[in-house]
Amino acid sequence: MQKRKLAGTELDLSVVGFGCWAMGGLWWGDDVRDADSEAAVQRALDLGINWFDTAPLYGHGHADEVLVRALGDRKREVIIATKVGVRWDGEGAHARSDLTADHIRSDVEASLRRLGLERIDLLQIHWPCQLDTPLEETLGALEDLRRAGKIRYVGLCNYSAAQLQHAAALAPIDSLQTPYSMLRREYESELLGACAGLPAGPGQAGTRPLGVLAYEPLCRGLLTGKFAATARFPESDLRGRDDRFQGSRFLKALTIVSRLQLLGKRLGTPVGPLAIAWVLRQPGLTAAIVGAKRPEQIAESATAAALLDRDLPWDEIDRIVGSYRG
Repeated sequence: MQKRKLAGTELDLSVVGFGCWAMGGLWWGDDVRDADSEAAVQRALDLGINWFDTAPLYGHGHADEVLVRALGDRKREVIIATKVGVRWDGEGAHARSDLTADHIRSDVEASLRRLGLERIDLLQIHWPCQLDTPLEETLGALEDLRRAGKIRYVGLCNYSAAQLQHAAALAPIDSLQTPYSMLRREYESELLGACAGLPAGPGQAGTRPLGVLAYEPLCRGLLTGKFAATARFPESDLRGRDDRFQGSRFLKALTIVSRLQLLGKRLGTPVGPLAIAWVLRQPGLTAAIVGAKRPEQIAESATAAALLDRDLPWDEIDRIVGSYRG
């Protein structure tokens, strides 16, 4: 499993990272089992995946608990990235971003307890504030936690290019986590340029590249090739409310997937790893975050790393991807 350094940090990340959202047990269907999730984490370790991306929102902390059990004594061997700032209403699914200094501090302390850590390797703001908290307050709280040794590096998730540049002018930012796949390519516009030349930091001249972590490289499983046009999802699965899995948009995506499957058969690879490898080849990308409910899923996704070393017809793949009009 190849590793890449997250720009500006000492973190060497496997190009495929393990996303822990599904193991939280909420919003991903009725077939999520803790035992399967733990087996998937252990399989990932055996395959050379050395970092795991979790969040308090994932099962309202349950994903953290499953991850810690699965890692066991190997927890100190890996890099754990988590997030901060999301509140939810009671036991319901509604969540909002609260980036006040008080909530940042309490959220980080709760994550440290659940994960059994003294320091979080990469702490990311889950998404921009919805309560009008000044960014200066939020980043100031994170810098205080960094100085106190509670966190090592700070990242942002789901921020626009303008928001990212604003944040970088206020405090050191070490990474951006953003959605990116063959079927969702907003990263290629303003974000790509912003991440390539982010302000070096408060009071510093020049620019520096920013490490970019792509989530949903499989577009919530759509790019695995396992769905037919008749696919239906239970109420417990958020994909049943995702318009990418409905109507003409779904059918257009399935057409692209079918063409990629035909190519994959010729190349001897499933379409999922091909989609992940395509993301990993794009400019500025450090690593891709891939979720899994079962060990065989992460085992297949991990083969994307080996595709990077193969002489594949990427021009042909680009033409197929470029024909998508979702």
